[in-house]
Amino acid sequence: MKIDFDNIFEHVISIDNFQLGWRFADEKYDKLSDQHLDQLKPLDKAASQFLWDFISNADLHSDIPFKKHFFRTIDKAKILDDNKGEIRKWLYQRGLPFEKLVFISWDKENSMIVPWKLLIKYFDSFYYPASDDLTVIDQSLNWALLFYHEDEIYFGTKSDFKPSETFADIDFIW
Repeated sequence: MKIDFDNIFEHVISIDNFQLGWRFADEKYDKLSDQHLDQLKPLDKAASQFLWDFISNADLHSDIPFKKHFFRTIDKAKILDDNKGEIRKWLYQRGLPFEKLVFISWDKENSMIVPWKLLIKYFDSFYYPASDDLTVIDQSLNWALLFYHEDEIYFGTKSDFKPSETFADIDFIW
């Protein structure tokens, strides 16, 4: 059966069978409450490959952080040792509904569906600097988020959006 956004939920696996499950279910890293763990929907390898291909076929990252002219506006944030609260506020200000389900892709074998509010709350469990390039999308591709492995986050949108001034004085790679 061909995987698409209509049947992707048929490819949800247990957090225990998810390669990155330890990030969310192991006390040595981050142990989410059962209520929050139940809302994480890890995807099997076939569905992860589908998301990877969807992002690749759209040429979303043909330029870094995003394909030139793909989005009208690109905003950015820098993760520092002491600014988790600022990052959560910056993510919240993207204006997505808390309950919106978003697709997270680490690579062609690891992906997940999560409510936006949990990505905001636990962004530092989803994203590990230096090891992860993490893409967050919905199927419309009207917006995307890239957690870049150099502690930078990029948000692109096709909508009118006023970029944040919070990180205006910081030098970014892209």
